[in-house]
Amino acid sequence: MSLSYYRLTRNFRRSLLGSFRSCNGLHSSVTWRCSIRSACLEDCSGLTVGERIHGYKINDVTEIPDFSLVAVQLTHEKTGAQHLHVARDDTNNVFSVGFKTVPMDSSGVPHILEHTALCGSERFPIRDPFFKMLTRSLSTFMNAFTASDWTMYPFSTQNSKDFQNLLSVYLDSAFFPQLKELDFRQEGWRLEHEDAADPSSPIVFKGVVFNEMKGHFANSESLFTESLQNKLLPSHTYSHVSGGWPLDILNLTWEDLKEFHTTHYHPSNARFYTYGDMPLSQHLQQISQQVLDKFKGHITTLGLEVPLEPKWKEPREHHIHCPPDPMAPDPDKQTTVAVSFLQAPITDPYECLVLSILGQLLIGGPPSPFYQALVDANIGSGFSPGTGYDNGTKDSSFTVGLQNIKKEDVPHVKEIIWNTLEKVASEGFPEERIKAVLHQIELNLKHESSSFGLSLISSLMTPWIHSADPVAAMKVNELLQRFKDSLKNSPTFLQDKVKECFLDNRHHMTLTMAPEEDYQSKQEAKERDKLSSMVSTLSDKERQRVFSVGMELQTAQDQKQDLECLPTLQISDVDRNMQYTKLDLQQSDGVLVQYSEQPTNGITYFRAVSGTGSIPDHLRVYVPLFCSVITKMGAGDMDHRQFAQLCDLYTGGLDTSPLLVPHHSQELGLEHGVLLSSYCLDRHLPYMFSLWEDVFDKPNLTDLDRLKTLVNMAASDLSVSVAHSGHSFAMTAAAQGLSPAANCLEVYGGMTQVEFLKKVAEQDLNVTMQHLANVAATVLDCGDLRCSVNAMPESMGSTVEAMDGFVSTLPGSSTDEPGLTEDTDFVQQNRNFFYQMPFPVYFVGRSFRSVAYTHEDFARLTVLAKLVSSRFLHREIREKGGAYGSGARQSQGIFSFFSYRDPNSTETLLQFQKAVEWCASGDFSDRDIDEAKLAVFSQLDNPVSPGSRGLTHFIRRIPDELRQQNRERTFQVTKEDLLSVTKRYLGEGCTRNSAVIGPPSEEMDKLSQDWEVKNFQL
Repeated sequence: MSLSYYRLTRNFRRSLLGSFRSCNGLHSSVTWRCSIRSACLEDCSGLTVGERIHGYKINDVTEIPDFSLVAVQLTHEKTGAQHLHVARDDTNNVFSVGFKTVPMDSSGVPHILEHTALCGSERFPIRDPFFKMLTRSLSTFMNAFTASDWTMYPFSTQNSKDFQNLLSVYLDSAFFPQLKELDFRQEGWRLEHEDAADPSSPIVFKGVVFNEMKGHFANSESLFTESLQNKLLPSHTYSHVSGGWPLDILNLTWEDLKEFHTTHYHPSNARFYTYGDMPLSQHLQQISQQVLDKFKGHITTLGLEVPLEPKWKEPREHHIHCPPDPMAPDPDKQTTVAVSFLQAPITDPYECLVLSILGQLLIGGPPSPFYQALVDANIGSGFSPGTGYDNGTKDSSFTVGLQNIKKEDVPHVKEIIWNTLEKVASEGFPEERIKAVLHQIELNLKHESSSFGLSLISSLMTPWIHSADPVAAMKVNELLQRFKDSLKNSPTFLQDKVKECFLDNRHHMTLTMAPEEDYQSKQEAKERDKLSSMVSTLSDKERQRVFSVGMELQTAQDQKQDLECLPTLQISDVDRNMQYTKLDLQQSDGVLVQYSEQPTNGITYFRAVSGTGSIPDHLRVYVPLFCSVITKMGAGDMDHRQFAQLCDLYTGGLDTSPLLVPHHSQELGLEHGVLLSSYCLDRHLPYMFSLWEDVFDKPNLTDLDRLKTLVNMAASDLSVSVAHSGHSFAMTAAAQGLSPAANCLEVYGGMTQVEFLKKVAEQDLNVTMQHLANVAATVLDCGDLRCSVNAMPESMGSTVEAMDGFVSTLPGSSTDEPGLTEDTDFVQQNRNFFYQMPFPVYFVGRSFRSVAYTHEDFARLTVLAKLVSSRFLHREIREKGGAYGSGARQSQGIFSFFSYRDPNSTETLLQFQKAVEWCASGDFSDRDIDEAKLAVFSQLDNPVSPGSRGLTHFIRRIPDELRQQNRERTFQVTKEDLLSVTKRYLGEGCTRNSAVIGPPSEEMDKLSQDWEVKNFQL
């Protein structure tokens, strides 16, 4: 789904420092200190301050060795538009334009404008050019975000022609949108008959953003984090919901929307950003010609300034209600409490760095004081939503609290928070803990991934729109050195900061949240009252207009459009051949090891797969829980705190996850396993392997108190994820019964696992601990083990030696038994599920049995999924139906339809059937097929970071030769192929299963008896 309300929860916000985690670099093997630099760096290094290019004046040119880049800051002299260009040897080029957007109510005007701006513009006067470009591009990313005080339109691509095409569409959409009333009604809200074509049917509320935000606030974590900000920063824009409070959205008018665009979407209020290895001059010329030259000059933006929050003289307390959680293991433990502190403005990068480090010291894992005092105490299930340092507003903040506690424990938790702060202010932090946090920073600066450019602008946008120097925040090593000097000059530096920022800080707020049994019914009653008050006052003429506008919108949605005005790539622009990854397969003491020399910037990436095919069926449901706890319980002679401290000091973390790999050719073949992964600086490789040795040799599976903590956290996290990712749960539930792999996936990560974890959290954990020990006996053994290492060429020799030493210490002995299992007795089952949950929206899935990866129809079904998503489902389910998202997917062995945050249930199931009929009708052109192929290649060719190259071969056992074969088949897909696979896999007589997650309704009650209803209502 594209178009996003950015501030999902404050947990997702990170400091600039944290944003560099998993975001640094792409293909470059050239570090800044090398004598040879790429042309893009040389070109920008040669620019001079004061130089003028295409109407811009260069304000600053800065080389940042920390990230091997050159930053160029410019101002467009005529309009005052600011531009930051980051030249870097990275083929994944990025553009974004952002605006400071300052709503003074909760109508969601910036969010709805973000959606509506992308529904047609002066140069591209068609419906939804943004969504149309998804299939006319090889973009690696396309989206738009609404944050608390800015709106941003970013994309990325590796193709220069594609960059220019997308830039044209994005620029025109942002600055010259049509903003038609019908588009506002579709994306924002409208009154419309339940059946738009039947004027006798009831009038109801409809709208994409309206339904999106209903789904968003169905989750108690979203309610809590939104309230934290609203109530800690109550004097200006942050007291409002930028994404829109559902009932307040109904107050927004079309005129309000257009006025907001006029006052906020001007170049004088814009921040342009380009990144990568493409020429700066070309970008500036296109932006100037297509946008900036069309504006007369500056406008004042003083009215958009966000003032600093006036400091309180006394702390405050607030209480809010939320819906009960039907998955809570203990119904009496559903209260959340947190204390939130106002901190320094985000315009000071050094203070932000200090607060980020301080926050990590206070809450960062088992060694931290708040984790020990709050989480380990087993009063609740884990930290409250929003816990941590938050730099997503002009005044930053820090929050700490606990969720899923008893109501009567609130005073006790508040007391623990203050006592912990006083203890830290008195005793300080252990030196080893500070070293571990600084090590994590060093590791994050070197860690390579494919999305550095996007992550960089996401982290810089908030300080930049508030007039901070965006380049200053990139000088991380300078800021770190200043921090180290402060520690050296003042041994009590951090203790003094704790006193200043917390103990002596009067501007803090305590927020509690408790469930209200009839919360959802009250929200529904408020919506009914609002609807009744609006409808009851409608005149006959106004009622007629409701009907006529609804029909007008439906006609517009059904109308075929001429897309010739939109730029597009051609299939001929796609490389016929993929890039192969060179791999070196070796045996180490009978264990297969895959080595790949890559420009990993001094980091070694390790993965291992341990087969679990021999685990008894009754224990398989425990495998995900095993993965959640095994590296968090402690190992060797260390408890969980000591083990976590060493992990932070020497690695980026030791992670485990369940692995299910359908065989690439055998439709009933499946590999069960556990994926182990970690990375470290090259110099720390022996320490990392030593930690894994402790896990294999002597895992700590005896501490019941620690297991209780981890079980409660796992159960809470998985339960919350249903509201966030309900479409994935619906597709997984619908797929069970169609293949052995689909059945196992439901057990490992579907609603079955949600139910299981709830039961585990409610019962005696002695039995659970024994089951986990039995799982460990299979997983922590080298009998069915294979490993993978990506490292720098110059360090590969020592890496191989370290790997040999590691493998030789592992328990068990390697066998030649294949990890593949094949259930030849499997019989498909027709099963349909309705999971009743207290949400105001639905998540709907339908799945069909398809084919394995190497089957010739796999590529055809993949193209078909893209085709039906863009040409049918988007129109019928999103535009007409009002769902936030919809689509189709082809995975190994399963073809699925889905909808996300959908006001409809049975109607969506009907549209899934109509989607199959549409596919079978052949009502699509060769051009439509080519665009679907472009969307497929966009995914196939997504950039892969050096540390992750070769993983498709290692994890899924699919060699590059088979991937190339699938690529060639994708090029060859024809209309006849699509008609054939529709009939063969989706047509009459094919087994199809469905699943719906959401509230009870009359429509769902009418379902036939072959549906299994599971009630998660209270």
